[in-house]
Amino acid sequence: MEENKVAAPEADNSEKKGLNFVEQIVWDDLKAGKNGGRLNTRFPPEPNGYLHIGHAKAICMDFGVAEKFGGTCNLRFDDTNPVKEDVEYVDAIRDDIHWLGFDWGDREYYASDYFPKLYDLAIRLIKEGKAYVDDQTSEEIAAQKGTPTTPGTESPYRNRSVEENLDLFQRMNAGEFDEGSRVLRAKLDMASDNMHFRDPIMYRIIKTPHHRTGTTWKVYPMYDFAHGQSDYFEGVTHSICTLEFVPHRPLYDRFIDEIADETYRPRQIEFNRLNLTYTVMSKRKLLALVKEGLVAGWDDPRMPTICGLRRRGYTNTAVRNFINTIGYTKYEALNSVSLLEHAVRDDLNKIATRAMAVINPVKVVITNYPEGKVETVTMDNNPEQEGAGVHEMPFSREVYIEREDFMENPPKKFFRLAPGNEVRLKGAYIVKCTDVIKDADGNITEIHCTYDPDSHSGAPGAARKVKGTLHWVSAAHAIDAEVRLYDRLFNVENPAAETERDFRDMLNPDSLKVVTGVKVEPFIAANAKTGTKFQFQRIGYFTPDYDSTPDHLVFNRTIALKDTWEKVKGK
Repeated sequence: MEENKVAAPEADNSEKKGLNFVEQIVWDDLKAGKNGGRLNTRFPPEPNGYLHIGHAKAICMDFGVAEKFGGTCNLRFDDTNPVKEDVEYVDAIRDDIHWLGFDWGDREYYASDYFPKLYDLAIRLIKEGKAYVDDQTSEEIAAQKGTPTTPGTESPYRNRSVEENLDLFQRMNAGEFDEGSRVLRAKLDMASDNMHFRDPIMYRIIKTPHHRTGTTWKVYPMYDFAHGQSDYFEGVTHSICTLEFVPHRPLYDRFIDEIADETYRPRQIEFNRLNLTYTVMSKRKLLALVKEGLVAGWDDPRMPTICGLRRRGYTNTAVRNFINTIGYTKYEALNSVSLLEHAVRDDLNKIATRAMAVINPVKVVITNYPEGKVETVTMDNNPEQEGAGVHEMPFSREVYIEREDFMENPPKKFFRLAPGNEVRLKGAYIVKCTDVIKDADGNITEIHCTYDPDSHSGAPGAARKVKGTLHWVSAAHAIDAEVRLYDRLFNVENPAAETERDFRDMLNPDSLKVVTGVKVEPFIAANAKTGTKFQFQRIGYFTPDYDSTPDHLVFNRTIALKDTWEKVKGK
């Protein structure tokens, strides 16, 4: 048990301001001197998949409360099912926790560390007549457990002798019996109002080699038996989990009763899980999306996984700010993904470098600009960030603008480019459309304009105002790139509530659009390093994808500048 005693709260600080209910419980326990004044939490992921944003909420709670009150938080892998576990997941979980900004120091543990102690405890309970080996099938056990309103019926094997139970359990672990043929159950109360007390299974037979213990064990503990005991063995004081474990808490306490004394016992506290609109949080469903090739992997930027959010360009600050905003309660809720996206925009607005890219380019020829002339204009890197500096951008006779920024027959209040209209090319000159060039099919291939030489910054006519300002890229200097435009993975607000439909049928077919032939300014190409955050002006926030190379630039759209989804939904 690790010594991590927290200084006792001052008497005049007995009521802390602004604490959530979990923090208040922890604070009160510290104030009361429980567990010798120690504070030790834990984050216990199963290494059977990648973590998602729901786990991020738990991480922020488990590590955050320890950090807030000067305690410690363990990382303990709940590796009790070798059939579904993989070292790949262990490594990914470590990376995700570090990315969120937390560290467990030298306190990395595994439930498998405690297999010998758990096994010895099971033997002790058998000897004390508190556990027995059951030969029934899982279906038979489920049927004889009864219902929440009717008591269960006892297993025909419930009253085996201690000697027979010991022999059978030891032979289960020796590998003599097939998987599913026998289990070890706690002998509690088949008439209990709490279904979890109706002789819960403690051990089952699994013959798949374990990623840490190999073939040492053939029996593996169930979560309800392993979790609380592991907390106790580690010295965990506060076992914080989500609301679905509320019915499990009496069983957690009951098993702890077998080993704890009055000097120390862990306490389970539950909070609401994180549910997001247009998202699924089921690890089973996320695994299906990956295995069936419906997404490009666990780190697909459309996935709610932490690695997917990271690849898309979300920041850890944004994720933590979002979690802090929605808070922790005792009631389940469905949080709007727009709140998460707002937190992302808010953070990226402060840190992203401004630059220019044209997604759907059409060429503009400035007919009265000297051929062969190139000049540079100065662009702010980020006006929201003090000391962000500036960069230079080339300007020439031919530039690209967005095709959507030009209309031949515009409606009223169209303040972009149109025949006879003037607009400012951001950071450069005012131009006026004089002609439109089309191909044989009537498609616009070039827009011809003239420019006002006195409208550049510092020139006599620079102060002249026009209603439209467009982003652009010099055609002679533009670098080709690919962008991936991501949207909501599902087109149904709450896929989990659509119980009559297969979740695959609710996938948004427009969740990914790949656009090639994008034109970016040289500054973007020169700084397209993994992790760099750009604001492509007037378009959105982008980051270089892991696939990006100097010869093939690829950018993920992290998020659009505005939440157009909610506007569309509201129409």
